[in-house]
Amino acid sequence: MERAWRRAGARVGAVAALACVLGTAQAADTPPPKLVRDPHYGDTLFHFYQDHYFTAVTSLMASQRFQRVSRHADEAELLRGGLLLSYGLHREAGDVFASLLEKSASPPVRDRAWFYLAKIRYQRGFMAEALDALGRIGKQLPPELDEERVLLHANVLMATQDNAGAARVLDELAKRPEAGLYARYNLGIALIRGGDVAAGSVWLDQLGKAVSPPMPPTDEYRSLRDQANLALGYASLRDDKPEAAWGYLQRVRLEGLQANKALLGYGWALAAAKKHSEALVPWTELLKRDGRDSAVLEARLAVPYSYTQLGAFGQALERYNEAIAVYGKEDAALDESVAAIRAGKLIDGLLAANPGVEMGWFSSIQQLPEMPHAGHLTDVLAQHEFQEAFKNLRDLQFLAGNLKAWQDKLAVFDDMVATRRQAYAERLPKVRAQAGAAGLDALQKRRDDVATELKRVEKEVDFEALPTDRQRALIERVKRVNENLEALGPEAAPDAARRARLATGLLTWDLAQDHVARLWAAQKDLRIIDRELGEAIQRDAALAQAQIDEPARFDAFAKRTAELAVRIAALIPRVATLAQQQQQAAQDIAVAELVRQKERLAQYSVQARFAVAQLHDQANGSREADRAPKP
Repeated sequence: MERAWRRAGARVGAVAALACVLGTAQAADTPPPKLVRDPHYGDTLFHFYQDHYFTAVTSLMASQRFQRVSRHADEAELLRGGLLLSYGLHREAGDVFASLLEKSASPPVRDRAWFYLAKIRYQRGFMAEALDALGRIGKQLPPELDEERVLLHANVLMATQDNAGAARVLDELAKRPEAGLYARYNLGIALIRGGDVAAGSVWLDQLGKAVSPPMPPTDEYRSLRDQANLALGYASLRDDKPEAAWGYLQRVRLEGLQANKALLGYGWALAAAKKHSEALVPWTELLKRDGRDSAVLEARLAVPYSYTQLGAFGQALERYNEAIAVYGKEDAALDESVAAIRAGKLIDGLLAANPGVEMGWFSSIQQLPEMPHAGHLTDVLAQHEFQEAFKNLRDLQFLAGNLKAWQDKLAVFDDMVATRRQAYAERLPKVRAQAGAAGLDALQKRRDDVATELKRVEKEVDFEALPTDRQRALIERVKRVNENLEALGPEAAPDAARRARLATGLLTWDLAQDHVARLWAAQKDLRIIDRELGEAIQRDAALAQAQIDEPARFDAFAKRTAELAVRIAALIPRVATLAQQQQQAAQDIAVAELVRQKERLAQYSVQARFAVAQLHDQANGSREADRAPKP
């Protein structure tokens, strides 16, 4: 059961896990309304909510390196840990959680983080690490996650064969009225595995004969009830209690996932009670179903066995021969499937039908490829090991495509750097010539002269130093008039001299009245000149520095792209080799499953042939007895 629970738990995607890690109970498609203050963090969230996890984590790590998400530092680190977790990198995610959550996260967030870390570790098969993460969870989980935590803890313990410990963990939870079905089912299984068959049977029996759960029955509930009855039935068969066994097995639905196994076990329970004619009923029904199912294949031996017990040797012989023929045909079909898998048709077909946009630990197989006997894929694809191998292969293929794309981009970057280097070399002399034509040194000298003059004017209170154009013209005119009057003499034109003195006084008064304002305006203009001249000097210095820095930057970019090109060139064949190895590993897993089916068929075939031989021996013995002389 724990394997089924693990496969079901694997459907919990990175979005749900991260929603809890980040402290929100909202669904993945309705992110919490929160202000994003760093645009680069918003870009990461955009890719994240588009399910583009690879793009999200790579852009996030690049932004973190260049300190572009400083206002979301803790959230960004949590998001990175969750994304690493979604790829199954539980150790790296654990380091993130351990370093960040312990020092800054609230207890509820920390407990949710460790819960999902434990869940991923369990799904990956790292039981000791899962137990360590479970031990770090406090008491701040919400009720629905707390119940799941108990189930997870029990499944980890059962996976490590500590069934008694799992029973202790589940006992208190299963006794609660609101306890879920899995808690009661797992408790029953754990007790039976731990040796307490009676107590375990009580729990499974309660679940197996329950008419309806507190809410309307679902397919999951019906399937779990069937599993409980099936487990009880086969446990009773092992304890040689056929009457109890067929009572349990009769509860299993005829159209459920467990129907074939239930029909097979029901027939064996009847046969164990010497009711062979009644046992033929479920087994005959079973023979009408999918001939590749293991229960159906076993039923082909069970039917003639009952005929033999009933003394119908002719029918038994006929059915055994039919079984041998079916086994041979199915064995040949399995050989064809094995040959197709080894030729790569299964993996290539799955890759073509399930391309996958990006890497994703929770991606799944949606479409099946064309195969000679598609029914053989059922047991293969149901294997958790094969599913993980295929996901790894698809991720490797995505990485190969990503590396090839970057290899092409690096060539473009080289061209960009070369183009910018050439443009820089062509434009720099022109820009430097323009900067030189501006004459910054001369401008600086002129500025200094103006500043000196303004200080003199302010110190000497020189009213005539800052006149307007009209006032300057009047000053020149009055000056000429006074010079002419001095040339004529003081007695030549007394009235004109008086009017000249009056005009001079009025002009001096006018200049004195506006002197402070004109001085302030001139000083303000000087400050503007200082600012603009300073900016010009800074730009000239930056331009001069750029003459040194830009070639170095071009060289650094070129060196970086060259180094990356070498790394990518080394990674591409490595990823290709790993992909080939992973494909071979996935094919080996699939072939191994079919080989196990072939071995089971071989055993069935041997049993059938041995039974046929026994029937022939019995027939020969009977004929010899008939021919023997009567005493």
